[in-house]
Amino acid sequence: MASGGNSEFYLRYYVGHKGKFGHEFLEFEFRPDGKLRYANNSNYKNDVMIRKEAFVHKAVTQELKRLVEDSEVMQEDDGLWPPPDRVGRQELEIVMGDEHISFTTSKIGSLIDVNNSKDAEGLRTFYYLVQDLKCFVFSLIGLHFKIKPI
Repeated sequence: MASGGNSEFYLRYYVGHKGKFGHEFLEFEFRPDGKLRYANNSNYKNDVMIRKEAFVHKAVTQELKRLVEDSEVMQEDDGLWPPPDRVGRQELEIVMGDEHISFTTSKIGSLIDVNNSKDAEGLRTFYYLVQDLKCFVFSLIGLHFKIKPI
């Protein structure tokens, strides 16, 4: 799947649950204009919500597109994946050019959960892409909002 340099790109990921500490979640999105929005809410030990916003360079967006394309997640279907439950839910929405996908599944604790699902191969693709996306976003946030540079 070759993507043009100017094709529309949007990505949003959410993982969360409602429990004894209220609604705890991690969410980030990359908008077509290059804006990265990040939110992390945990009420554990009276922690507060962390919200960060930044604009990223088009090279960052291109790398994000490459991660999605290389994963081949756009060909997957979440029909056989575990539905959201009391443990929590995950959502991944991607718009790339004229393709639009939206996945919803339960939180994944480990690869054991993936291997025990009805569509282990598809869920594994999702699982690894989400791991890559989280690492990518945490790196960007950590680099951009470093309070005491080294």
